[in-house]
Amino acid sequence: MKIGVIQASSQSEKNKLIFDTVSKYAADSEVINFGCLDGEEEKYSYIEISLLAGLLLASGSVDLIVTGCSSGQGMMLALNNIPGVLCGYTPSPEDAYLFAQINNGNAVSLPLGEDYSWRGLYNFDKTLAKLFSEPFGQGYPKSEAERKLKDTALLKDLRNKSQISVSDFYRSLDSGLIQKIFTKKDVIEFVIENGKEPSLSEWINEHH
Repeated sequence: MKIGVIQASSQSEKNKLIFDTVSKYAADSEVINFGCLDGEEEKYSYIEISLLAGLLLASGSVDLIVTGCSSGQGMMLALNNIPGVLCGYTPSPEDAYLFAQINNGNAVSLPLGEDYSWRGLYNFDKTLAKLFSEPFGQGYPKSEAERKLKDTALLKDLRNKSQISVSDFYRSLDSGLIQKIFTKKDVIEFVIENGKEPSLSEWINEHH
């Protein structure tokens, strides 16, 4: 599995914590850090980061995104507007585990502006530990796993039917937003090198 770590610029000081913790608990996966870092000249809102994260997922460049913003809620809501993205809000170990096992999504959003005293750091560590404690999508509780998996498949099918194609989505963006996301060159270059979705590659080449 390829996991992308990326979060809003407002929480750049948490980037190392996110990357190091994901790397610790997803040790069998390739974890790629896309920032945002303190030293980056450009600053990115959670809306702009959601579009970049969606591009990484929709292109097939990564399999999972671990992200966040101050509340975690805004990033989750923004990501769930992007075709093909199913993002969960994971403020606790229980939420992380249930989202991974029941909903089997491809993005999680963390509340990075909450209390990060010892208790907050402990909760953060345990949340990511629980997220990666088992392979995603096994269903929960185990006694009802078959029904839960059918419901998850139905949910994803309903979302797909309600959404436009991902290439049409990105083509519909305001030109200012498009220009801004193309300034995040590490993400764009990674998608160019690793993307598997021809329609998105064509769109990127039009603007790159």
